[in-house]
Amino acid sequence: MIENQSDNIDIKENDVSNQDNAPEDTSSAEDKIIENDELSSEKKEELNTEELKNTISNNDARLEQLEKEHETLKNQYVRISADFDNFRKRQSRDQDDLKVQLVSKTLTAILPIVDNFERARQQLKPESEEAQALHRSYQGLYKQLVEVLKQQGVAPMRVVGQQFDPNLHEAVLREPSEEFKEDFIVEELQRGYHLEGKVLRHALVKVSMGPGKQNSQEEVEKDTVEESIDSEENTSEDV
Repeated sequence: MIENQSDNIDIKENDVSNQDNAPEDTSSAEDKIIENDELSSEKKEELNTEELKNTISNNDARLEQLEKEHETLKNQYVRISADFDNFRKRQSRDQDDLKVQLVSKTLTAILPIVDNFERARQQLKPESEEAQALHRSYQGLYKQLVEVLKQQGVAPMRVVGQQFDPNLHEAVLREPSEEFKEDFIVEELQRGYHLEGKVLRHALVKVSMGPGKQNSQEEVEKDTVEESIDSEENTSEDV
């Protein structure tokens, strides 16, 4: 009986000692778990940070590439837009030129009729009442024709007294003139016309050579000077 009691006392003491040691082991295990969790969280944070850096770097590279592609496409668009605008302007200009050429060809064929009307108006001098009535009818037709030409943009040139310009005029004759200086137009032989600011037909003109008397006087003086020089040379040779 005494031995059994002593054994029970030893068992109780062991249980008490085990109970005393148990909390220490539990707390250390919990600390280890917390420490492991902290390490894993730090590793996760490091991994997340690294992944974030890689993602940002990839996004920056992608953004730079997209910006380059955008700039390339923008330049292509600007060039295409400029080419199309030039093409549109060129087409419009070609159409306008073609229209002017067609109109010019038609109007040029009509201008001789206008010339004949003007010649007839200058030559006809109606005296009788019947002739005057016919002349008025003729003048009415002439005015209608001139009005049609105006509506098409045709305008006559005014050349008399103007300086000769080969881009506008065609010189047929040249003669001395006391009234006009040299290279100024003395007379209009055939009227010239503009079409929308361009030459439809050059004017046939007579151009001044300058004052005739002055030219002749200068020639006489020149001849006199040459004769005096010749006479002086002959006199010196005789001496």
